[in-house]
Amino acid sequence: MAKNIFERLLAGGIIRTDEMGEAWEVVFRAQRLSPALNASTTIEEMRQRLSELIQSDIDKTTTVFVPFHTNFGKHIKIGKNVFINHACTFLDLGGITIEDDVQIGPKVNLITENHPVAPSQRKNLDLKSIVIKRNAWIGAAATILPGVTVGENSIVAAGAVVNKDVPPDTIVGGIPARIIRRIEG
Repeated sequence: MAKNIFERLLAGGIIRTDEMGEAWEVVFRAQRLSPALNASTTIEEMRQRLSELIQSDIDKTTTVFVPFHTNFGKHIKIGKNVFINHACTFLDLGGITIEDDVQIGPKVNLITENHPVAPSQRKNLDLKSIVIKRNAWIGAAATILPGVTVGENSIVAAGAVVNKDVPPDTIVGGIPARIIRRIEG
């Protein structure tokens, strides 16, 4: 049985841009809703507008500072007691899950989208989901690349570029990110 485009996006892999169909409508919807979100002047207003954009309720314990940027929104899942600082960018066609108690610093990029290397295929999308596990902390201006899971209680240092999974209870940093040390207790 053929999957719809949204199931295919979340399943990951190569998607031709000419197959995007109704997914483009979600992209254009995100573009229309983003200015109002980023004009929010209260946390309550931000929660309401972001909930509309991602099509899922933002818990009252979660705070997102604007500006906040996304190209899709529909594939973002945000848990409880999450803090997302100013000027973050989430490219979520491939799916982004942020579990409870996560802290995300300013200017963090969560990127689920890439492109094939072959020039003849480069306009296609190569999608892989990102998962940020419970109680992780992503430092300022870090970039998490497609397919990465950041383990529970882990820390990604400011400015790091993470291209592979981060084990639980671990600090990573650098470009590309490497393990700096384990977190004890």
